[in-house]
Amino acid sequence: MTLRLTLISPATSEALREVRFDDDGPLDPAGIARAESLAAAVIASSPAWTSPSARCRGTARALGLRAEPLDELAACDMGRWRGRTLAAVAADEEEAVAAWLSDPAAAPHGGESLRDLRGRVGAWLDTLGSASGPRTAVVEPDVVRAAALHALGAPDGTSWRLDVRPLTALHLTGRAGRWNVRMGEPLGPA
Repeated sequence: MTLRLTLISPATSEALREVRFDDDGPLDPAGIARAESLAAAVIASSPAWTSPSARCRGTARALGLRAEPLDELAACDMGRWRGRTLAAVAADEEEAVAAWLSDPAAAPHGGESLRDLRGRVGAWLDTLGSASGPRTAVVEPDVVRAAALHALGAPDGTSWRLDVRPLTALHLTGRAGRWNVRMGEPLGPA
């Protein structure tokens, strides 16, 4: 039997609306309502997982999933930029932001590089090697991008070219080393 892994991006939060590096804030009321309205569209699986962030755990609850938080699925550690808007960081550290956006190995914020994030997420995907059947995880958008790049064997620098909208799904079918990808599917009516 084939593994069918669905990675769901979280509902909206204040940090997302403000284009702010997440500081583990909760979902906003509109995000909760939207996720609850889509719960019937999500096929529950066991096991199910979530990024440890408040917005991913809250999205999983609103979707009716019993999901275990996994550190391997945490968002990229943004170091000293955490909680700040991208505009504010760019105004203060223009060269650092330029390096971060152009070099997947850069971590000028003192946290984790996008290359390291991809390695962590890819290693987790590879542990699912002999699993089969449906699996679900509610994960941060950067984790969705890292999983897609790993599954496709795409270059690290293409991460910024993948747009991950709230409450959309990335479907991976197959197993470690051989994935098929379907990306950006809305959970319910658009």
